[in-house]
Amino acid sequence: MAGLFSKLFSEEQRELASLEKMADKVISYEPEMQKLSDEELADKTTEYKERLANGETIDDILYEAFATAREMAYRQLGEKPYKVQIMGAIAMHKGDIAEMKTGEGKTLTATMCVYLNALAGKGVHVITVNEYLAGRDADWMGRIYRALGLTVGVNKRELNAREKREAYECDITYTTNSELGFDYLRDNMVTSVKDRVMRGLHMAIIDEVDSVLIDESRTPLIISGGKKQTANLYIQADKFVKTLEAPEYETDKFTHEKTLISGDYDIDQKTRQIMLSEAGVEKAEKYFKLDNLYDINHTQLVHHINQALRANYIMMKEVEYVVSDNQEIVIVDQFTGRMMPGRAYSDGLHQAIEAKEGVPIKEETSTLATITYQNFFRLYEKLAGMTGTAKTEEEEFLSTYNMRVVVIPTNRPVIRKDLPDEIYAHKDDKYRALVREVKALYEKGQPVLVGTIAVETSELISEMLKKEGIPHEVLNAKNHAREAEIVAMAGRPKSVTIATNMAGRGTDIKLTEESRKLGGLAVIGSERHESRRIDNQLRGRSGRQGDPGFSRFFVSLEDSLMVRFGGEKLQKLFEKMGDEQIESKAVTKSITMAQKRVEGYNFDMRKQLLDYDDVLRRQREIIYAQRNRILESEEVHEMVHVIFEKTLDQTLQANILDEKKQTVDIPGLCKSLEMTGLTEDRAIHAQELEGLKYEEIKLHCLDRIWNDYEKEIEPVKMQFLPFEKTVVLRNIDRNWIEHIDRMDKLRSGIYLRSYAQNNPLQQYVQEGFDMFEDMNKRIDREIAFFLLKVRIRRETKA
Repeated sequence: MAGLFSKLFSEEQRELASLEKMADKVISYEPEMQKLSDEELADKTTEYKERLANGETIDDILYEAFATAREMAYRQLGEKPYKVQIMGAIAMHKGDIAEMKTGEGKTLTATMCVYLNALAGKGVHVITVNEYLAGRDADWMGRIYRALGLTVGVNKRELNAREKREAYECDITYTTNSELGFDYLRDNMVTSVKDRVMRGLHMAIIDEVDSVLIDESRTPLIISGGKKQTANLYIQADKFVKTLEAPEYETDKFTHEKTLISGDYDIDQKTRQIMLSEAGVEKAEKYFKLDNLYDINHTQLVHHINQALRANYIMMKEVEYVVSDNQEIVIVDQFTGRMMPGRAYSDGLHQAIEAKEGVPIKEETSTLATITYQNFFRLYEKLAGMTGTAKTEEEEFLSTYNMRVVVIPTNRPVIRKDLPDEIYAHKDDKYRALVREVKALYEKGQPVLVGTIAVETSELISEMLKKEGIPHEVLNAKNHAREAEIVAMAGRPKSVTIATNMAGRGTDIKLTEESRKLGGLAVIGSERHESRRIDNQLRGRSGRQGDPGFSRFFVSLEDSLMVRFGGEKLQKLFEKMGDEQIESKAVTKSITMAQKRVEGYNFDMRKQLLDYDDVLRRQREIIYAQRNRILESEEVHEMVHVIFEKTLDQTLQANILDEKKQTVDIPGLCKSLEMTGLTEDRAIHAQELEGLKYEEIKLHCLDRIWNDYEKEIEPVKMQFLPFEKTVVLRNIDRNWIEHIDRMDKLRSGIYLRSYAQNNPLQQYVQEGFDMFEDMNKRIDREIAFFLLKVRIRRETKA
């Protein structure tokens, strides 16, 4: 094992040595660039583009282009990237992730890589976690690119199609991950090429790459539409579950396993699963006047009861969601603490929470288009990223995106002290101790950042600080509009800031000289997050660019991480020692092990999501490629001929009497062909086909149907061809939307196959393939039927 680690370590050292050598070469161009006037420096862009057009590659011009961007950064912003920043930019250019500590200037680092790759003229997308940062960076770093003659655009949610198209046409486009994904899905739903807004996926550089590619990738992007009338069912299910009695458990002394002894439902804290107990099932049957709740006819009701249980007893207000002023449920991102307006929980959970909170229920909708972040970002020709924390997830980055994590050294040594956790038996004791610590630091004048996981916790600590008379700012999902202003003040003496996990990511907490003398920024964590990476992000708010500071976490055995993983074993330790606070390596190790388990569990969840979406990905690629071919063609008349042929094949196959001899049931075939829309006077009669072989029958029928069709549309062919294209597109879209919905339902029930000793994923792949084949056949049949029917109607009108 030691050999493996030393090998990995030496590979990393070799990679860093190589990056350092390349960075030195970039710096060697500094005197040459300094001599140039602003105009001559800007002219370098035209020179590089010409060299690329004449056969040189992006890598051939790397050193000079980096040096050009570096010099222009100094002239425009007064900041010249350090050697470590050049190393980070080269790592990103290679398609890897640059892990750079907070305050090391990631935003400036990216400019060299962005400039170089934008010279190819295919567009570079710079992706940030929110629109504020996208706008800020486009304005701030855009000064460098504009001075070098490149165009910069910002893609925002409120833009119309024309404005979005202009933003994507720019050499460099700043945008958020969700808006980018939705634009891609919408582009594959348009019915005209001119309605598309994007121009291909050349290169993406993702800021806070761990947040986008890891944390957010558990939730697929979904565009919905078409309402289902189910609001009343949610209200009934909610009223019922509110009548249920809470569970009581008995804990085994030896195994520490819990057994349900009473109550109407059962909760598993580790997996956050919930289900009715036997008593609960009896109550449901009585309440809804049913003989058997699990009868096949009541599957819809069971689904609504399960979602109502989750909404009432698993989903917590002020933690997972908040109720906004205009009476709607707004999801809170569990990793950043941000509110996510416009997002909704899927599978009816959102409606169940609306019923629970008594707010107007938005009707459930059908899924029109969907893609996971993993599969969307893998569509880029080149993908790179930067963050302060990614090393703990390197395995996932490598296996999912083929990106390595390169840890870039800091410009100055980190002198922040990371103190051991303070551990308490009860939450109340922990919060009191935390407030005592904050009070002592405030009286000393040292700036403090208190990091919390939930909105609820930030408000609780805020109330406790008010009682102690300590002035402070609260930065959580409810007031993120003032985020930049609050973060900018957080490094001043006597400032106390409480922040949920977003902790102003992307904005530096700058210290004053007085704050440095007082010991720098003190970071206090109110509990450990289920991901070590998020804890490291919080710690990293302090100690930027060699600043002093310290971090410490306050933990209790009643914290959700401890309750879910290992609280009972540690309970004994406190029983021996009383309720006093302890610092224990054993407990800290237990916490780290619990975090690793949750990280593994979350990785498995994301991997499973990806495995299932891969089935849909292949189908999506086929459908989207087919749509694009249709959109980009002037007309689809030849394709309609192929569709008629495939439909005829299906009809023939359905009327074969003998598979080996390929003998056809001719009367049956004539009846089937009549059903495709051929009129009585043009019908193909049995005597025409007597004595013909399979292939001859096929050719005879196809010729008849196609020639009749051609003759019919001839007088209006120029007007008819665009209509033909619309019919093909509409049929593909409608069937694809229904297919996505069916695949979603198949997936939600596929786990039941495991009871029959079948692998659910294999079953999903097989059944998904069969459903896709059926859909393609149905599309062909419906297009042929519709076009032939239209012909009859036109004839009747005439």
